[in-house]
Amino acid sequence: MGEHYFTRNPTAKSDVRFLTTNVRGLTLAFRTDAGVFSRSGLDFGTRLLIECMHIPAHARVLDVGCGYGPIGIAAAKLEPTARVTMIDVNERAVALAAFNASQNGVPGIRVLAGDGFAPVLGEAFDVILTNPPVRAGKAVVYRLFEQAARHLAPGGAFWVVMRKQQGALSAFEKLKELFPDADVVNRRKGYYVFRASGRA
Repeated sequence: MGEHYFTRNPTAKSDVRFLTTNVRGLTLAFRTDAGVFSRSGLDFGTRLLIECMHIPAHARVLDVGCGYGPIGIAAAKLEPTARVTMIDVNERAVALAAFNASQNGVPGIRVLAGDGFAPVLGEAFDVILTNPPVRAGKAVVYRLFEQAARHLAPGGAFWVVMRKQQGALSAFEKLKELFPDADVVNRRKGYYVFRASGRA
């Protein structure tokens, strides 16, 4: 007990499952396992973010805390010209994400293991997407926001989904401190999708 999906090497006994979901006109199939976020099905926040996010042509896209890969894989399917990178501290999740990218016909996705933005230091992205690990605590989530601000290319967009009960409104204030512009893109069932814009 006490182990969370943001653990580097989950000790939970492997219990592989397979699921298929439909979102934004896509039919996606995933292999999941114990010790990863939302292993039984696509959670509402992730689904809402996928429904809202905009992926420009040829965008450099980063999915932070990718889990088994639904957000980054959906981005690659929605915009085949995008160059997608997915990162997660959880090495079991990273292995699943790489497998799922191949299974869903987007094997060109780059999948990296590491804490926060450490695997992509020095890189800039046009779109950064995250359903942040709120159970890791506010300090961890806000550190991801700060790192996103440093890694967002000029004119880029940082997309975040959070639940009101888990600090969405205070997180929105933090985004407004860090970015030139931040907006509420959608709000449904207590979940908020925010888009923060990088400097032009």
